[in-house]
Amino acid sequence: MKVGILGVTGMVGQQYVRLLADHPWFEPSIFVGKRSAGKLYREAVEWIGEYDPPERLANMPVQAVEPERQEADLFFSCLPSEAAKELEPEYAAKSPLVSDASAFRMEPDVPLIIPEVNAEHLELLKEQRRRRKDWKGFIVTGPNCTAAGLVMALKPLHDEFRLRKVVVATMQALSGAGFPGVPSLQIVDNVIPYIKNEEEKVAMETLKMLGNLEGDRVKPAEIMVAAMCHRVAVIDGHLESVYIETERPINPEDAKEVLRQFKGKPQELKLPTAPEHPIIVREEQDRPQPRRDRNAGGGMSTVVGRVRKGIDDHSLRFTLLSHNTIRGAAGNAILTAELLYKLGYLEV
Repeated sequence: MKVGILGVTGMVGQQYVRLLADHPWFEPSIFVGKRSAGKLYREAVEWIGEYDPPERLANMPVQAVEPERQEADLFFSCLPSEAAKELEPEYAAKSPLVSDASAFRMEPDVPLIIPEVNAEHLELLKEQRRRRKDWKGFIVTGPNCTAAGLVMALKPLHDEFRLRKVVVATMQALSGAGFPGVPSLQIVDNVIPYIKNEEEKVAMETLKMLGNLEGDRVKPAEIMVAAMCHRVAVIDGHLESVYIETERPINPEDAKEVLRQFKGKPQELKLPTAPEHPIIVREEQDRPQPRRDRNAGGGMSTVVGRVRKGIDDHSLRFTLLSHNTIRGAAGNAILTAELLYKLGYLEV
C-alpha cells in the first residue's frame, strides 16, 4: 500500500520514516511538510539520533499541503493539533488516515486506539461513516504519548482486578515536546512540573480507551484518574510512577503474572510491528530506566518494574516506562494501520 506522512520532518515524522523504510506492507510515497515544501527530505529534516534514512527516502521531495491533489492508500498524520483540526478531515475525505494528533481523539465517533487494548473500538468507524457521508476515508487516532504506556499497563489489571482509582506522576522525555522543544537553559539542572494540557489529556483518554463500546459510542470507564506531569532532562522514554486502587484484592505476585501474560489482537495476528511481549516485567529494584529500557520490544513494549503493595490489600504501586515517540506515537499508529489492514478496513 502506498502511504503518505503528514508532518514528516518532525521528531515523530522521523520515526515514521525509520519504521516504514523496510515495512512489508506499507511503502512511503508522499512526504508532506508545510514549512519544508520543495526541498528533498534530506535537506528539509534535521535528523535526530543515530539512524540515517535510506537514500531512496532521503531523496524524496517534501510536498506542500495539497489534500485535493495528493493520492495515497493511507495517510499517517503527526501534524500539530491546530493544523490537524483543519487538514485531517480534508485528507480523510479521500483516504483512511491514522493520526497522532489530539484534535479528534475525544470525538465520539473517532476510535482512540492502542491495538492490544481496545481493538474492538474500531467498530466506531461504522458510526463515523454514517455521520460523515462525504468522506471516502476515515480517521482513527492514537493516544497521548503518556497515556499510551499507562493504559497498556492498566488494561490487564483493570480486566482482572477492576480499577477504582489511578494516581500517576510522570517524568516525561524532551522528545515529547518536539524539536527544538524545551530550551536547554530551562531543562538542564532542572525539572519542569507542568506540561500544558497534559494532565487533562491523560485522564480523559485513559477513561475512553478503558471504556466499553455500547452501541454507537464508548462509555468511559468509571475510574478516578489523577495525573501529575513533569518534563525531565531525558531524550526519549516516559517514566511513570503509578498508584492504583482496585475493587478486588490485589497482590504484587498476582499482578506481575497478569501483566506478563497480557497479549492482544496484534500478537494473535502476528502483525509486523507487534512486540512479542507488549508488557515486560522487570524484577530488579532499580528498573525500568529510560536509557536501559526504552527500546524494549523495538520501542513497542511497556516495561513495568518495582511492583509492590500499596496501602492495603486493594492497592498496588509500580513504575512503568514507555518509548514516547515509538509506542506513544509512530509505532502505535503503524501497528494500528496493520490492524486495520488485517481486519479488512483498508481497501486498495
